[in-house]
Amino acid sequence: MTEQEAISLFKCLADKSRMQILKSLMEEDMYVERLAERLNLTPATISFHLKKLEDAKAVSSYKDQYYTMYSINKQIFEARMIDILKEKTSESTLQKEREEAYRKKVLDAFFEYGKLKSIPSQRKKERIVLEEMVKSFEFDREYTEREVNIIIADFNDDFCTIRRDMISEGLLEREGSIYKRTK
Repeated sequence: MTEQEAISLFKCLADKSRMQILKSLMEEDMYVERLAERLNLTPATISFHLKKLEDAKAVSSYKDQYYTMYSINKQIFEARMIDILKEKTSESTLQKEREEAYRKKVLDAFFEYGKLKSIPSQRKKERIVLEEMVKSFEFDREYTEREVNIIIADFNDDFCTIRRDMISEGLLEREGSIYKRTK
């Protein structure tokens, strides 16, 4: 199910009459007049709601003698919410672009000629700055505290605060006096 189909379905389901129609169709296939009688609505109202449900692919119709019968499309309701949310869309690409633009803006604001001007007070911005700085550390390599301090000092003189913040953010881990970059 595409994101647009899911939105259409969810909008369609946000109506009590349509939910009652679907509940009735779960029991058996029905025609407009029978649904109208059962739900105490006019046939025109039922037809209107069935059209919306059909557009959302929640129900389908078929001819049975001179009646148009409606049945629920069970497959549409068997889709898992998690699968719908995992669906890749153009919006996710746009979100990544916005996120990258924000990261660049933060890095441009706090770094000048490769040096950290000041430690951001907002945690979100500090995380971005720390993620940029931790790129100077190699994976699967052990560092002494002195080596960590020297690498951080290339960015800012307050290496104690930055080292502590990298550990608290889970970017570096410490065992005794040995530091490693986390994955």
